Amino acid sequence: MPKKPIIDPLESPHYALHGIIVTMAGPNEVIKGTLFVNAARIEAIIPDGKPVPEALTSYPVIKTKGTIFPGFIELHNHLSYNCLPMWEVPKKYENRAQWSGIDPYKQKISYPMNLLGKTKGYVEAIVRYVECKCLAGGVTTSQGIMLFSNAGIKKYYRGIVRNVEATADPGLPDVDAHIPDIVARDAEKFSKQIQKSSCMLLHLSEGTNASARKHFTNLQFSENQWAIGPSLAGIHCVALQPPDFAIMKQKGASMVWSPFSNLLLYGQTADIKSAKASGITIALGSDWSPSGSKNMLGELKVAKLYSEANGKLFSDYELIAMATKNAARIIKWDKELGTLEKGKRADLVVINGQGKEPYKTLLQASEKSISLVVINGTPRYGDASLMRSFDTKGTEAKTISKKQKLFNLQQLTQDPVVGELTLSEATERVRNGLRNIKKLAAGSLPLRGMIDKQGNRFLVPLKAGPEASAASAEPEWVLVLDHNEDEGEAVRPNFDPMARHGLPFRKIAAMEITPEVLTPIQLDALTVASDRSFFKRVGAQMNLPDYIKKGLKKMYGDL
Repeated sequence: MPKKPIIDPLESPHYALHGIIVTMAGPNEVIKGTLFVNAARIEAIIPDGKPVPEALTSYPVIKTKGTIFPGFIELHNHLSYNCLPMWEVPKKYENRAQWSGIDPYKQKISYPMNLLGKTKGYVEAIVRYVECKCLAGGVTTSQGIMLFSNAGIKKYYRGIVRNVEATADPGLPDVDAHIPDIVARDAEKFSKQIQKSSCMLLHLSEGTNASARKHFTNLQFSENQWAIGPSLAGIHCVALQPPDFAIMKQKGASMVWSPFSNLLLYGQTADIKSAKASGITIALGSDWSPSGSKNMLGELKVAKLYSEANGKLFSDYELIAMATKNAARIIKWDKELGTLEKGKRADLVVINGQGKEPYKTLLQASEKSISLVVINGTPRYGDASLMRSFDTKGTEAKTISKKQKLFNLQQLTQDPVVGELTLSEATERVRNGLRNIKKLAAGSLPLRGMIDKQGNRFLVPLKAGPEASAASAEPEWVLVLDHNEDEGEAVRPNFDPMARHGLPFRKIAAMEITPEVLTPIQLDALTVASDRSFFKRVGAQMNLPDYIKKGLKKMYGDL
């Protein structure tokens, strides 16, 4: 079988960025100077006042007037759902099985996404929209979006934002992910699985009761034998107790913390004080928009507020390390990413302003202040004035809180599923589909701009089966909701009593969702800075502590 091409070839223009460079190599490793980029890598970092090597003197220097950080690496996000707005959680739950099958959840989350995710023309629009949402929040790497076709093809979407599960790049080993809980009888088998993995992201003990913690103790299959090792990264870990974190540390495991989602659903998050005391490496993830932050910038703010309210658990440097340095270490990408150093890949985010406290500058910024996002040396998003400094063609303008931004969505290795779809077109499609979800369920909503081979506008959801494969030379795709069950399964567990272990493709495509059970839904805004209802939604959440409700708005200081 021929080897798949690297998603992001080591190609980029050569240029230099001047600003405050926060390398994240250590808390005091901050340099005012110039960062040189060539062929997708950092060629050099030259402090102000030091001579520039002759080989670099031809590089055009762009004065960012900002603070430069490594790009955010997010190890927990269900991107497929991120076109949906924050769900008003109706009560406090003790584990995820209690909320994922109730009628309000199905009405607002699972049914709409199954409907859009299996309807022709919407899959690519959702993918384009949520990836741009990542860029607008400074995210350069996240968990990927899995697609499944009626031709039996399973793959991860190859996009602009790095995908941890599928890189085709030997320098960036693929990450495995597992969402369903491990039952005790499978612990030894799972232990062998993680031994073969460079990194296994496992949803672990999501909830607060004994049932949630049992999913951790289930990992023990004999005396001192655990399905835990250096490759395991436990996501959530809310029910874990101090001795459990000690076992995680002893076995070399790590964790991914998602405080906002945990607080919204369960009224508490992981015992992060004990986690830190154990010495395990901690990364950060925003989970998903229905019960989490819009992006990593928002999740960093929640983590900061939680840390301050609980005894100042982390310094600002330690918090930002969770989104950069620590995350790269967990997935074994730290030789290539996570810090800004000579020879590493040029993934970075620039924040407007050059204050004396650079970490504070980031934590108190809104998305409006993200002036540049670079992935693999290629400028992908930022202020229009800064983006125009590069020789980038085909950019698309978007206004964020009265400030013009430009997206660069052109890619040599672009995925044909999304192709040349613009953000504007994707936004309109998804907004229209969510707003008119009842008509979509009834098969009476034309998809704007989409015409089939017979000249008809698309009206009905995708059909599955051999007859569909034969009818079209091109496979027709659905979103796998979510990441890593068998082909075509909807993975967020127990979202519906009939889908306890996920739905295979033919059932997804054939599942009847009647208009009567649906209500119009508002497309979630790309950023908090452009979302007029965000803080109102936050204020309505019954499980959030007041210090989060009040403090979060203050932390978006420049709106």
